Amino acid sequence: MSILVAPSILAADFANLERDVKMINSSEADWIHVDVMDGVFVPNISFGMPVIEAIKRHATKPLDVHLMIVQPERYIETFRKIGADVITVHIEACTHLHRTIQQIHATGAQAGVALNPHTPINSLYDIIGDIDLVCLMSVNPGFGGQKFIERTFSKVKALKQMIQQVGSKAKIEIDGGVNSENAPQLMTAGADVLVAGNFVFSSPNPGEVISRLKNQ
Repeated sequence: MSILVAPSILAADFANLERDVKMINSSEADWIHVDVMDGVFVPNISFGMPVIEAIKRHATKPLDVHLMIVQPERYIETFRKIGADVITVHIEACTHLHRTIQQIHATGAQAGVALNPHTPINSLYDIIGDIDLVCLMSVNPGFGGQKFIERTFSKVKALKQMIQQVGSKAKIEIDGGVNSENAPQLMTAGADVLVAGNFVFSSPNPGEVISRLKNQ
């Protein structure tokens, strides 16, 4: 399977959101990554339901919604209703993770679990067979433009081994600091989905950058 690319809309020009969503539509990108931050779980606030509804109106690619929020179970049905195709919650924010995964699947969305850089992958062992996606944070969540954490490579390899051992179908998504320099090594380690924000949107030709990531 070729690598999936999910440009992060958090790095887009919010005054020209429709333009940037349509750029992603016409590019080789596979998903649109949408970061929801509440200012509590992470020290930043991004956007909420009205903005996601607006993105969905123009998007032709699936919305990969990453909930960096406390008590995500309160909003699962709402995010699905406004257009989320993949809903990812943080293991650190869920007291009853298995129940939340069931809740996401009950809406018809794919269920993902995100891990902060300090969280060991073995915390996923008892849930890995039930989820569709693992999002490994390769920066500390909350802000774009951070430096990639090198330890991520070994975490990807170990997670890939766990997935194969258990017989899970979960994809491995890397979120944070992804660029054309580390993308090949991430793919070799076992990554399936690359999230890229500033690397894409700071380029004068974002579509070309997406194509380069897609065709490493």
